[in-house]
Amino acid sequence: MTARFFTTLLVLAVLLTLGACEQRAPEPPAKKASAADEGKKAAAPAPATGGPALQPNPERNAYFGETHIHTSWSVDAWVIGNRLTGPADALKYAQGQTIKHPLGYDIRIDTPMDFMGVTDHSEYVGITKEANTPGSLVSKLPEARPLIMKDPNDPAEVQKVFLYLLSLTSRPPIKAFMSPAVAGSIWKENTRIADENNRPGQFTAFCSYEYTSQFNNRNLHRNIFFRDCAKLPELPYSMLDSWHPEDLWKWMDTQRKAGNELLAISHNANLSDGWMYPVDLDSNGRPIDAAWAAARDRNERLIEIKQIKGASETHPLLSPNDEFAGYEMFSGLLGLPPDNGRIDHITGSFARQALKDGIAMQDVRGYNPYKFGFGAASDSHNTGSPYRQDNFFGGHAEIDGTVERRMAGVMLGKTIDSRLENPAGLTGVWAEENTRASLWDAMYRKETFGVSGPHIKVRFFGGWAYGKDLMNASDWVKQSYAGGVPMGADLPPMPSGGKGTAPTFVVWAVKDPTSGNLDRIQVIKGWTKNGQSFEKIYDIAWSGDRKADKWSGRVPAIQSTVDLEKATYTNGVGAAELKTMWRDPEFDASLHAFYYVRVLEIPTPRWTLIQAVKAGLPPPDVVPLTGQERAWTSPIWYTPSAEARKNAPAGMTVAELTKKGATPLHEAQLKALIAGKAFWVQNNVTGEQFSQSFTAEGHMTTFHIGTNAVVPSGYGNVMRDGYEGATVPYKIYGGKLVTFLSQDPYAVTVYKLGNTYYGARSNEFGYANYEMIPTPQIVVNPLTEITDQFSIGLGLTEQQKQQIVPILSGDLKQLLAVKSDTSLSGLQKVKKLREVGSAFAEKVKPLLNPDQQSKFEALREQVRRRVIEKMASEILEKAEGAAKKGLETIKEELTRAWFGGAPQGSARQ
Repeated sequence: MTARFFTTLLVLAVLLTLGACEQRAPEPPAKKASAADEGKKAAAPAPATGGPALQPNPERNAYFGETHIHTSWSVDAWVIGNRLTGPADALKYAQGQTIKHPLGYDIRIDTPMDFMGVTDHSEYVGITKEANTPGSLVSKLPEARPLIMKDPNDPAEVQKVFLYLLSLTSRPPIKAFMSPAVAGSIWKENTRIADENNRPGQFTAFCSYEYTSQFNNRNLHRNIFFRDCAKLPELPYSMLDSWHPEDLWKWMDTQRKAGNELLAISHNANLSDGWMYPVDLDSNGRPIDAAWAAARDRNERLIEIKQIKGASETHPLLSPNDEFAGYEMFSGLLGLPPDNGRIDHITGSFARQALKDGIAMQDVRGYNPYKFGFGAASDSHNTGSPYRQDNFFGGHAEIDGTVERRMAGVMLGKTIDSRLENPAGLTGVWAEENTRASLWDAMYRKETFGVSGPHIKVRFFGGWAYGKDLMNASDWVKQSYAGGVPMGADLPPMPSGGKGTAPTFVVWAVKDPTSGNLDRIQVIKGWTKNGQSFEKIYDIAWSGDRKADKWSGRVPAIQSTVDLEKATYTNGVGAAELKTMWRDPEFDASLHAFYYVRVLEIPTPRWTLIQAVKAGLPPPDVVPLTGQERAWTSPIWYTPSAEARKNAPAGMTVAELTKKGATPLHEAQLKALIAGKAFWVQNNVTGEQFSQSFTAEGHMTTFHIGTNAVVPSGYGNVMRDGYEGATVPYKIYGGKLVTFLSQDPYAVTVYKLGNTYYGARSNEFGYANYEMIPTPQIVVNPLTEITDQFSIGLGLTEQQKQQIVPILSGDLKQLLAVKSDTSLSGLQKVKKLREVGSAFAEKVKPLLNPDQQSKFEALREQVRRRVIEKMASEILEKAEGAAKKGLETIKEELTRAWFGGAPQGSARQ
């Protein structure tokens, strides 16, 4: 066990000591005031009774359960005050029975679960408990004597135990605690308890545990779930064996070869300091390769997208156009001393960016380590977790077990404000029946979804040939499975001859009857092109008569019914059910992509507001007063075929650029080019043009980026910063221009080829996607400019715009790629442009009336003349000495290339 793990325990000990000195009689958790109609809570369900098991459902049922919970058997939980309840109590709690909070009051779940895996820390599991159990084997070991407390309520006794635990950090693992007789017996007891509570068809109890890897305060924890409990290893693999996740995967592969199926669920990527989702080096400092990606994908099938210590979906700086990205933010490094100034890194710490990096790696390198599904859980150390805002009783035993301590913002480990905690989440699983095998198989195939607490049910299917009336059919679920794939899967190959086809998605969500109504359903899409990755959020179904914005497509916020003075809400807005079929309007068959669904409830009071109102205190101002509970489905991935990839515009790689003779600028050249200067840059992937200003003092900003601009990953909120004139720091060192997203560096290497400068950004996988350009006379994106001129010049109707503008946008991107391709000569570019233009004309002409067709031909002629003039000038400018030709001669050659070698006066295509 590392020093970092015990540092966490030690700093908690100080809090526990203080808490024991001022402990007051605990109060039961605050309850929500009644809400109208559908929002009212139903009576608490009775515990599971063990009735007859249901027959398997081939269309699968939604089962909700807990995949991350700690009891008194976890070393840290026992020491911070959870000494009353163990794994058996956790499983009873999951089934709706009442158990004791570590402070002695009763706690009970609002809605019983369908399954649970108790995940006590494998590192010295049960040792503190067993050491303090008279007559146990552990209590008789000499190594255990410093763990025994004569009076567990005596702060001095608690401090003594923690000092001993801290001293272990400077020693090798204690073999006596790791022997089969000790750790093995505890592991067997854990298995026995799971088997006793496992009732196929009614309630599933998994054999599971937590692998608590932590290096330099970086959270790299995983929960391990076994398919059955018949072939378990003698001991679980733990951080005491190795903190490297790669070694865990090797052990898991060995178990699998022995016939023992298992999977890992990573959690709290948001606290990993950027180490959860690397793209270049693994935890050993070795380059990531296809074997590494395969090992991760084979073993880590799911991630925990939300738990008591925050959400790990995304971050506002990573997703600046996502107005819901700031949900339950939680940042910190576990066990970090309170006087240490380190700050948790953002890049590499969130799931959505990992999904985007994964498809970019697939496109460029041929492998994707991040094809994971979603779940959610609690990580409570109380043996039970509330899962609801109106029932929050903390998650860390004595530390946050009273309203007074929570409202005071007691610091967990002296670094984490307890007011930032939330009531945790649950994992939803679509399975044929409630058995270990059926649920585990669904988890492995990633047909799972995470919920923030309420039991929101959500379906998500993708396919190529769903009928438009499918959702009106009584067997729409059966048809959805038959005609496509569910969440967590890969879309089948696009049908042959499917040019112009886009995938269609079937989406359905129904509210938890004891919680808030539904606000909307969103599809989050990610895609990659030439090393860059992008995301876009589509509102696809929503409640009420709100209208989507004409330009952005986004739906306005729903009315909030929350009464802030009473901390109540009503379900006077929203819907009980939402469903739709959605077709990607911007689908490009040549590009890798993923899609997942997010379902949002209407705004409801957060636990901090509820408990503040009940206590007569001002609500905490460090967290929002309200929130929108939600669900996240596992993604569906699209992989283009080799044939489709042929249509993807070729970008410029660094290797290709250097092969042409480009040279990187050294530090002095970079400073002369950039420091104290401003210039325009074009992103050759998107066509966006923008200006950047760099002060001599080391500050920079980007101008002329609109809110609807397609901005690649890793830029932060450049739209806001440019509008406000806000700056971020930059540095020039090591021959690179380094800018920052928060504290995370992004380096640009600048290359010079002839008189042109190109930029290769460090997060774009070896592509040089940026080009320094002359100051344009028009600052609008050229694609937008031409699209607008085309629409106005031809007088397109709204219906024609919907048909033609997407075609135009797609073909203009191809034209831009041709223009940026330095491997082509001027004549070759003209021929390529002609091919693209002719294909465009064939698609557009049938959609125009005769008058518009005449205007269309005139526009084409104008474009031809402009292209010939511009390219002839560029060729003449680049030519040298005797190689120079007359301008008219060059124009003639280009014209012949445009018309395929025909005389200038011949018929034009």
